[in-house]
Formats: sequence, structure tokens, C-alpha cells
Amino acid sequence: MVFTHLISPEQLQALQGADAPCMVFDCSFDLAQPSAGRTAFLEAHIPGAVYAHLDEHLSAPHGAPGKDGSVITAHAADRPMSGGRHPLPTRERFAVWLSSVGFANGMQAVAYDRNGSAFCGRLWWMLKWLGHDAVAVLDGGLAAWREAGGALASGEEPAHFQTNFELRPPLRRLCSAQDVLEGLGSAGQTVVDARAPERYRGEVEPLDPVAGHIPGALNRPFVQNFGPDGRFKRPEVLKSEFEALLGAQPPAGVVHHCGSGVTANPNLLAMELAGYPPGALFAGSWSEWCSDPARPVATGG
Repeated sequence: MVFTHLISPEQLQALQGADAPCMVFDCSFDLAQPSAGRTAFLEAHIPGAVYAHLDEHLSAPHGAPGKDGSVITAHAADRPMSGGRHPLPTRERFAVWLSSVGFANGMQAVAYDRNGSAFCGRLWWMLKWLGHDAVAVLDGGLAAWREAGGALASGEEPAHFQTNFELRPPLRRLCSAQDVLEGLGSAGQTVVDARAPERYRGEVEPLDPVAGHIPGALNRPFVQNFGPDGRFKRPEVLKSEFEALLGAQPPAGVVHHCGSGVTANPNLLAMELAGYPPGALFAGSWSEWCSDPARPVATGG
């Protein structure tokens, strides 16, 4: 059985018990303390899991922005596919890392974190972008795994044989800042902002130099996708909520973003769980958008 969106702790336990080709990725992270995720991983993680560091593995090195909105670095392989605080690496660079940890095309990938599923959606989306459909988020994260009686390990992750992960045609669409700018005000584009309401309104901005939001963007804080137990809400509930958010706007034209292209991914996943077609991701997000004073900024509700 292939899991492409969510997997429950019980389903993951069954996969591991059946010795199915599967790799688990721990994506735990702390924006204020980037080393904290790895420390937490070393203390306790799902047995066999590989640690995926947001800055080191799921993002590209920072460089100088180019005229087209991309980022120029000394090496072409390190040239990010977006700007922002967590620039998206090239598909090739990410594939090299996957190969180095032993991930192969025939494997099921499972991503989780211990941060309310704020970070693991990044790896889920990136693997889809690489053309790998067999990737799912562990619903409820490490807390749900513990509650289900799942085993835990500590210390360094096990060694893996080098593989040769092959890129396939992308299964998800990436938007640039220029794409979003050209689509402003058009009926074919609806921007959905996953940040907290006070950041969206421009009342506070703890991370980026400019407060506010992209003009016309709708606000859907990513935490609204989860119930009190930390699991995604039922598909019919998500469907009702996104219908209320979008109104008459066509769901096929939705472009998701957040502060740096990370917490927008729970919104992308939630819309798919609700039965909508895959939306697009503006990976540079607000941190890239507000870096150019020529781009318009709105405030308020």
C-alpha cells in the first residue's frame, strides 16, 4: 500500500513490521534555536529515522539575489530555486542528499516532527516536487506515535548505503515572486497566507524587515488545519472551511505561502485532503516578497 498524504502511527507500525521499503524522516526544528531539533532527535526518535535539518538539508545556501528573483551563488548546483529565509534548493541538490542517506525511488517516505506538523510538510512537498509520490506525513507527529505505543530510539541515526535517487517530472507546482506579481488582481490566482493573523495584518513582524501581506491575499493560519489532538481535521471539515475561505475564487488558482515557504505546506496538504487539486507553492514567501521595495504591500484585515 502506498501512502501519499497522511499515515497513522498504526499504519507506520504495520509497515515497519512487514519490513516494507520505507524511510522515516524526523523534521523537528526550532526557528529561534536551529540546533534544538537535532538535539531532540538524538534524545528520542522513531527507530531508523533520518534527521532532516531545515537549514542544512531542506534549504539551499543563501546567496545574492539575481534579477529574476533567484539567488546567485558560487556554484551552479547551490543556486536556490527561491529567495527568502529558507531558499528552496535545486531538485538536483536535494536528490543528492536523499541518495547520501540511502533513500531510493522504490521507498515509502514518512515525515514527522514534534512541532505540531509545522516543518515536516516541507519534506512532503519537496519529495512531490522531485516526482516522488510515495510520501506521507505522520498524522499527529511524534506525540501520536508515543500515544500509540510506538518504540523510540536515541543517539545517532544508523548508517545507510549510498543510493542513486532519480528525479522524475514534478508532481507539484512551484511559483516565483514574479509569477505571483504578474497574477495579482487576476481571477486566475488566489494567494493564501499561512501566517498568524497578526502577522498577516501587519501588526507585528518578528522575523522579516517589513510587516504586512501580499495585496489581495487571504489568511488561513496553518494551525487551523489541526484538531485539539494535533491531527489533521476530517476531510469534510477541511472542505467546509476552505469553501468558506475561498468563496467564489477557483481553487485551481490557489498559490500558498507563509513566511519562508515552510508552514504553507500544511495548507497545501489540507486542501488535498479536502479533495481539491494540488495548489502551487510560492516557496520564497513573504520573506522574499518583502525584500524588494518595488513589490506592493498591504496591511489590515
